[in-house]
Amino acid sequence: MSPASLAAAAGRLRGLGVTRVESYAWRDLDDPDAGGSELHADEIFTRWAAAGVEIEHRTSAKVSPRRFERNGYTVHQRGGRFDVFVRVALRQLVRRRPASTATIEIWNGVPWFGPVWAPRRRVVWMHHVHREMWNDALPRPFSDIGRFVETRIAPWCYRRSRFATLSPSSAEEIEEIGIPAAHLTVIPPGVHERFVADPAGRSPDPVVLIVGRLAPVKRQRATLEALAAARLAVPGLRVRLVGDGPDREAIEAWIATHDAAPWVTVLGRVPDDQLVAEYQAAWLVVSGSLAEGWGMSLTEAGACGTPGVATDIPGHREALVHGVTGHLVADVPALGPAVVELLGDADRRASYGAAAIEHAASLTWNAVAAQQLELLCDAIEVTSRRHGTPGDVAAG
Repeated sequence: MSPASLAAAAGRLRGLGVTRVESYAWRDLDDPDAGGSELHADEIFTRWAAAGVEIEHRTSAKVSPRRFERNGYTVHQRGGRFDVFVRVALRQLVRRRPASTATIEIWNGVPWFGPVWAPRRRVVWMHHVHREMWNDALPRPFSDIGRFVETRIAPWCYRRSRFATLSPSSAEEIEEIGIPAAHLTVIPPGVHERFVADPAGRSPDPVVLIVGRLAPVKRQRATLEALAAARLAVPGLRVRLVGDGPDREAIEAWIATHDAAPWVTVLGRVPDDQLVAEYQAAWLVVSGSLAEGWGMSLTEAGACGTPGVATDIPGHREALVHGVTGHLVADVPALGPAVVELLGDADRRASYGAAAIEHAASLTWNAVAAQQLELLCDAIEVTSRRHGTPGDVAAG
């Protein structure tokens, strides 16, 4: 879809009487623990704002409350990691919502229970079901409570809501917890135009790249164990990690304990141009994640002509096409043998890299932004017929 399609969708939204969109997310893009969900929201809101949609993006605050502008939209950071959900609900319950305001609710583990306080003009973005991720995020019994709320209580509350998710496999997971398939729309994420191939930038030595938030659910330490085993067959293998997060200290401790500093480098967060260069230099990108809405690093690397090896989970299955743009494996220990196989097969890497470029080329953020805005308009129109009031309609 072209920018004209996005402009048309924005015009359609205004024609439905909506002039402002409020969004609610757990974290903002500048949070130290931000990841793919926060990037996804920023890419879309940046394009919506450029198309003339007024957006207020509300999230928790890592340090202190603040309000500022980013890429044409307004960000409000207020409330702590968990009390932000209560703050928002209480504020909205006592506030009269204008008929000209629509809502994007980003459900990232903890639901906002938007159907209670914003039953009208609303779409939910849910990238994946967290399930076992709760064990990494909270101690018991809180992890059990979080999982119960996500999979048992919240689905009933959201049974009439419209959802957008990133992949068919993630949609299947969401359907399994009780959201009707008819209410689910799959809109894969985009790949930014900056990610392009440069064969001259490829490292002469075998380099494996790991990109993402450093967190237990991403299983970088277990992935390093698998790659350490791979080095027995490929002694020159080097690993570079891009990203930051709560597991960084544990990863650095693993590196020290295993005397891996000569072959493992933790780069932390890097500027966009360096990230592109890292993808272009790597022979493979690897992900051992437990759960993903979409394997963003796999398609970003693919756009740079770099194939991938990843665990066979929802979200990876569409980002990486097994046997075409890379390999999917059953579990983290199996990453090692798959990496060894591809590092030793230059022709297959070249074939996978070419296919990965083609796969990534079909994913553009302009198209994603237009499709998401059209979905919001669809939700408004459907519920306007339900309520018979075009200016004040329900999407929940």
